Amino acid sequence: MKKFSRLSQVSLLLAVLFTVDKLLGVARQMLISRQFGLSAELDVFNAANNLPDMLFMLISGGALTIAFIPVLTEVLNQDGKKAAWGLFSNVLNLVFLVTAVIAVIFGIFAQPLVSSQLGVAPGFSAEQIQLTVLLLRLNLVATLVFSVSGLVMAGLQANQHFLLPALAPIFYDFGQIFGAIILAPSEPYHLGSLTLPALGLGVEGLVYGVILGALLHLLIQVPGLLKYQFHWQPRLNLKEANTQKVLKLMGPRVLSMLFIQLIFVVQDNIASRLATGSVTALTYGWWIMQVPETLIGTAVATAVLPTLSEFINQGKMDQFKTQIEKAARAMLTLTIPIAIIAAVVILPVVQTLLGFTLSDAMWVAAVTRIFLLGIVGHALVELYVRSFYAMQKPRVPLFGSALTFVVFLGISLLLTPSLQAAGIAAANTLAYSLQAVLLLVLLNRQLTSTQKLSPQLWRSLFAALCGGVAAALVMRYLPGMSGSFIAAILAALFGVVAAGVIVRKDLRNLANL
Repeated sequence: MKKFSRLSQVSLLLAVLFTVDKLLGVARQMLISRQFGLSAELDVFNAANNLPDMLFMLISGGALTIAFIPVLTEVLNQDGKKAAWGLFSNVLNLVFLVTAVIAVIFGIFAQPLVSSQLGVAPGFSAEQIQLTVLLLRLNLVATLVFSVSGLVMAGLQANQHFLLPALAPIFYDFGQIFGAIILAPSEPYHLGSLTLPALGLGVEGLVYGVILGALLHLLIQVPGLLKYQFHWQPRLNLKEANTQKVLKLMGPRVLSMLFIQLIFVVQDNIASRLATGSVTALTYGWWIMQVPETLIGTAVATAVLPTLSEFINQGKMDQFKTQIEKAARAMLTLTIPIAIIAAVVILPVVQTLLGFTLSDAMWVAAVTRIFLLGIVGHALVELYVRSFYAMQKPRVPLFGSALTFVVFLGISLLLTPSLQAAGIAAANTLAYSLQAVLLLVLLNRQLTSTQKLSPQLWRSLFAALCGGVAAALVMRYLPGMSGSFIAAILAALFGVVAAGVIVRKDLRNLANL
């Protein structure tokens, strides 16, 4: 039996903890969907998350994390822990102050940000708009907490510590679940003889759960800071050399994340003008696709970034190229079959777990299937973007993100009149698939080499075909259970086995990632 490489072990750890996170997410979504369905109220809750999420991702989430880790890794290796934590404090203080200022501005101008024609949800009714404004302002509190917590995650990952950052989303789920079972419902839940309190706050209670989850997300990571002897320093020096380097890398990444987040703003802007439930259907479809994408794409890409940065710092370009190709092959091996098998079995899963009516479940399943076709593109984009940031070349991902937004906007406007919400999902899938191809071409040009992915791609497509056919046959012909939830589970298992036979050698190679 092959010994797992350290990177494979980290990826496996992250995948396991991300699985726990996603299972808790399923429980959370089950609770929420059974309370609110595809309702106008839940449309409001989902739309109100847009601007706070965008603020987090632009500053302390995806933007800063990816730009910060390569520089912090370099300082750790060359100057030691004291210098690294000094840089960390400097950037942390800056991020918190900037987030606070922008959050106040968003809070003051929340009304026009929601209701204007270019705002979050201009198609909502006046009552929905007022509720969206309230929830948006509350969500900004959680964003302020995440501005610190997101940076802590980056600091720990730069120290090659992945456990607590991977546990943090699980504790975030705990807060959200508390909101869903205690704060939001008007009717109490019963656990055996125990009757839980029900405060009846509706979707406002869900937001309070988000705030609680954000606090837990931060607190669970504090022991990691103590372990690595972090000492906060009240400093703010924008002229410090390494801080300048972070900001230089972060500038293009902020613009990249802006284009990515604008996709979600445009998505909800268009969906708010469609039938009630469109915003929520797209939110659920995206969330379901993100389950396997996170377990594969995010887990592998997150684990590989510090290693890629070290290879660049040490001038080991051959190892850098090899590592990217290994990670890309792993993603192709896993994502393509999973996407097709999941698309086959998704309808009874959505109907049973989320408690939708058949018509609502068919709507969500249709949108989800289209999102699932984009899982390969999303996973590869995560890897290739991090590869360029490890090389400290942020302008290439910026170009890719800008093009993705333009393509998404154009295809959405073209397809939505005929396909409604499904047209928006199709635009997302096509835009990200194009970005993945573009980044691969540009990466090959940058490295003056070609990644040999074609054999892996064809094997994975054949495995997906075999797995999809096996799953479809079980779904259709299982005696007495055709089309049921049990049939879906068994079909998925048969599909995975059928696909696994085709890519069994590739699966064994995952141990050497």
